Amino acid sequence: MKRAAVIIPARYGATRFPGKPLAELAGKPLIAHVVERARRARGVEVVAVATDDDRIATAARVAGAEPILTGPAATGTDRVAEAARRLAPRPEIVVNLQGDEPLIEPEAIEALLAAMAGDGVVMATLARPLEPEELSRTQVVKVVTDLAGDALYFSRAPVPHRRAGGQSPLARAHVGIYGFTAGFLERFTALPPGRLEGEEALEQLRALEHGFKIRVADTGYRGFGIDTPEDLERARALLVPPRP
Repeated sequence: MKRAAVIIPARYGATRFPGKPLAELAGKPLIAHVVERARRARGVEVVAVATDDDRIATAARVAGAEPILTGPAATGTDRVAEAARRLAPRPEIVVNLQGDEPLIEPEAIEALLAAMAGDGVVMATLARPLEPEELSRTQVVKVVTDLAGDALYFSRAPVPHRRAGGQSPLARAHVGIYGFTAGFLERFTALPPGRLEGEEALEQLRALEHGFKIRVADTGYRGFGIDTPEDLERARALLVPPRP
């Protein structure tokens, strides 16, 4: 089994929700829920929080994660890469899990690690069934794959388009959790941003534009990111105890 680390990027100064990782949810900071659920995933040896804030680092440590204070970073993936370099021993597989996913299911992380175990897989992500009302919603990213299960394209547009009308059974929603080999994570963050990445504002398109494959695994986890205080209120209503 390759040494796998879940690294959670979490910064204090989110534009729409400053201090979000420390927001209270069911008696704990939001970041604590993400850490505790990640630690329950089988195959994960270490959970770390990559942050630029001492208060978030303290909350991460209390929750059982290894806090790593990082410098300014262009993206969360850049922050994850910096943290991965500083873990000792360095992980072979790195999972980039956003710090605003308090409902993350350990099984989703396990599905991602299983995908990373495939021959030649250097990057992987997750997808779930797409609900009919989500097809036209630009905030729900869609993904289409080839017969091997590797991504052909990610888009905010309704893909694939079904000429005969109606929603294609091939339509799937992307769940934004990523696995990388440590070597490819370094290579990915060194790549120049892609043109399609800029058009769609989807960082994962950078890998496809530069000719690399992304394995896509199925999950039942729908994804639930906290972007606003209103999202936090929804999470308070939906939060269920994690599996023992």
